[in-house]
Amino acid sequence: MDDSTCNASASTRMAERFRGYLPVVVDVETGGFDAEHDALLEIAAIPLTLDADGRLARAATLHTHVEPFPGANLDPRSLEITGIDPYNPLRGAMKEHLALSYIFHGVREAIHAAGCQRAILVGHNAGFDLGFLNQAVSRCHFKRNPFHPFSCFDTVTLGGLAYGQTVLSKAVLASGHAFDTHEAHSAIYDAERTAELFCTVVNRWRQLELLARESSGLVPG
Repeated sequence: MDDSTCNASASTRMAERFRGYLPVVVDVETGGFDAEHDALLEIAAIPLTLDADGRLARAATLHTHVEPFPGANLDPRSLEITGIDPYNPLRGAMKEHLALSYIFHGVREAIHAAGCQRAILVGHNAGFDLGFLNQAVSRCHFKRNPFHPFSCFDTVTLGGLAYGQTVLSKAVLASGHAFDTHEAHSAIYDAERTAELFCTVVNRWRQLELLARESSGLVPG
C-alpha cells in the first residue's frame, strides 16, 4: 500500500470517526471572563489526525497573539495570571480579523485533508474558548466559521470520567503526561497539554473497546 492510499484511508476514518467533524483543540488567553467585552489576546489551535493504527495524534500547532479590539476591557487580574502585556510590540500581535483569518485558514486546510466537513472545538472548559471565538467571529463579521457554533468536546468532562480529575494539570498528570505549572496560561502550552489529554482518553477508550470486542469474539484475536 503506497503513501497516498494510507493517507486516503486515514482521511476516511477521521471523517467517519466524529460524523464528519474534525476535532481541533483550541486554547485562548483573554483580558477577562466576559467574551463580549473582554479582549481576546492569544489563540492556539491544534488539528488532530489519525495515524496508521487509528490512534488520535496532534498535528502542527497554529498560534498567534491578538491585538485587543477597539474598546476592549482588560482586567488587570487576568493579565497578572497570564503575564501578557497586551501592548508590548515584541508580541507581534495581529489585528483580530487577521488573526482569525490565519487560524481559520490552517483549520480549513486540516478539515480538507481529513475529508471532514467542519471542525469541532476541543477545549478544557470548552465553552469559555468557544464563547470568545464566537464573539470574535461576530465582531469581525466572518460569514464562514469553520467551527461548529455550539457543539464542542470538553476535556473537563473527559478528565473527570477517565481519571476523576477536572483540573487540567491534574488530569494531564493522571493521564501519564508531564505538566509544568510555570508554563501554564500560555495558549500554546495549554492547548498542547489539552490535546495530549484528549488523545489519551479517546485512544484508551478505543483500546478498551477493541479488547472488549476481541474477548466477546466479535473480532479475531
